[in-house]
Amino acid sequence: MSDNTERVKRMRQILESRFAPAELVIRDDSHLHVGHPGARDGRGHFHVRIRAEAFAGKRPLARHRLVFEALGEMMESDIHALQIDAAAEEDN
Repeated sequence: MSDNTERVKRMRQILESRFAPAELVIRDDSHLHVGHPGARDGRGHFHVRIRAEAFAGKRPLARHRLVFEALGEMMESDIHALQIDAAAEEDN
């Protein structure tokens, strides 16, 4: 299993810069997917919980698209799977 500490750090920097979230939790779930065909290439599985005003008034799919867009290049090189829990601050 690879150490995804640097990936999580990079994800955090990108998401904080893009959304200035009130809450951001990134969990590395890669260890749960060892041996999974998609995980064999070394890319990770992550869960992101993010609360930011940028998501206000947007439907869940639009929120997910914003996160995917922000992480753009990482989705191709570092992230195999990403579970997203995105909401506006007042949605808690």
